[in-house]
Amino acid sequence: MSEKSVTGRDAWTRLFSELTSAVEVEVDGETEALDVALAKLMSPDRELRERVQQAVTDALQPTLRTRAYIFNTLMADKATDDRLRTYPSWLSSRNLANEASDESVQALVDAVRGAYDIPQRWYRLKARLLGIDRLKDYDRMAPVAGADEAYEWDQARQIVLDSFGDFSGVLADTASQFFDENWIDAPVRPGKRGGAFCSYAVPSVHPYVMLNYTSRRRDVLTLAHELGHGLHAALARPRGILEHHTPLTLSETASVFGETLVFRRLLDEAATPESRLTLLAEHVEGSIATVFRQVAMNRFEELAHTARRGEGELSVDRLGELWAQSQDELLADSVEVTDNYRCWWSYVPHFIGTPGYVYAYAYGQLLALSVYGRYLEEGEAFVPRYIELLSAGGSRSPEDLAAIAGLDLTDPGFWSRGLDLVRAQLQAAEEAAAAMDR
Repeated sequence: MSEKSVTGRDAWTRLFSELTSAVEVEVDGETEALDVALAKLMSPDRELRERVQQAVTDALQPTLRTRAYIFNTLMADKATDDRLRTYPSWLSSRNLANEASDESVQALVDAVRGAYDIPQRWYRLKARLLGIDRLKDYDRMAPVAGADEAYEWDQARQIVLDSFGDFSGVLADTASQFFDENWIDAPVRPGKRGGAFCSYAVPSVHPYVMLNYTSRRRDVLTLAHELGHGLHAALARPRGILEHHTPLTLSETASVFGETLVFRRLLDEAATPESRLTLLAEHVEGSIATVFRQVAMNRFEELAHTARRGEGELSVDRLGELWAQSQDELLADSVEVTDNYRCWWSYVPHFIGTPGYVYAYAYGQLLALSVYGRYLEEGEAFVPRYIELLSAGGSRSPEDLAAIAGLDLTDPGFWSRGLDLVRAQLQAAEEAAAAMDR
C-alpha cells in the first residue's frame, strides 16, 4: 500500500503542492509568492487589502479546475478507504489517528458551532474600531491596535518565571533550567529560520526552544507558549521513548496554559484601555483563528465529503457554494463574504494531504483553556493534577489524560468552559473599547 501510494494519493498531493507553490500574485506591479501576498491582508491600508484580495483571487484562477479535480479525486479515494475499512463517518479515521473518540470530537464541533456569536460580536466591534460599517472578508486580519510595548529579554524572563512560579514551583524550576543551561536560542540572526518552535525528539536529550525575540509584548507570550511545550517535554522524559510524545490533540495543552498564565499577568499590568485592547485583540483574534475558523473549515470538509459521496464529482461552483455556506454560518451578517472569496478553499493544503486534520487545532486550544478554567475554579488543589497530566506525556488517550484533571471530553459542557474564557476576553475587549470612547 505504501508503494502504491507513491503513484496514487501521494502523487495527487504532490501535484497539488506543486501547483499552489507555483502560484504568483501580482500586487501593484510586483510579483510575489502567495504567502507574501496573503500577509498583506494585515495591512492597515484597506484599499491595499482590497487590491490584494482581488490579486490573490485572480492568481488562483488559472489552475483552479485542476486543483478541484485533485480534491474530488482524493475525496473519492478516501470514500473508498472508509467503505472498505468500515469507518462509520468520513472523520473517524482521523479521530483514530488523533486517539480521540468520535463522541468527543462531535461534542467539540457542536460546542464551537453553538458559540459562533463570539467571532460575530468581535467582527462587529472590529468594524466600529476601524470606522467601517461592515467588514468584508479581506478586512478580518486588519490591525486595530496602537503602539506596542517593548520588553527587554531579562524583563520577559522574569515575567514568565514569576507567572509560572505563582502557579507551581515545579513549573518555575523546570523553566529556569531552559534559561540557566542555554536551552533557548532567542536572538534574531541573518539566515535564522523565522517564527518560533520547541524541538524535542528522544527523552535522553533535553528539549530546545527556538525564538526570534524582538522585544514586543507578543514575543513575551510566544516565549511562554514555547516554554510550555518545553515543560511538557521535560516533565514527560521519564515516560520513555514510546510514551514521551503526545498526540496532536494534546500537544498544545501546556503551551496554551503557560501562555494564558502570562497573558493574565500582562493584562493585569496593562496601564491604559488602549494597552488592554491591544492585548485582548491579539488574544481574541488568535482564538478565532485557532478555534472558530478551524471548525468552520472542518464544516466545509464535512459538507464537501458528504456531497462527493452523495452527488458524485463536484464542480468548481459547487465547491465554492459549500465553502461560502460554511463561512456564512461562521460570520452571519458580521462580515460580507464576497464572490472573490469563494475559491479561497483551493489553496489550503490540509484539505488535500490530511483530510479532517484542522479540528485538532481547536481541540488542543479549547482543551488547554478548559484545563485553565478548572484551575480558576479549584485554585491550589488543581496544581498537582496538572503536573501529573504533563508528566504522563502520551501514555494514555486524550480522554484518559483529561480525566486526571477531572474533565470529560465527551461532554459539550466541557468545551463550553474553554469557550467561556474566550467570551470573557471578548467582553473585556468591548469594555476596553468603550473606555477609550469616553
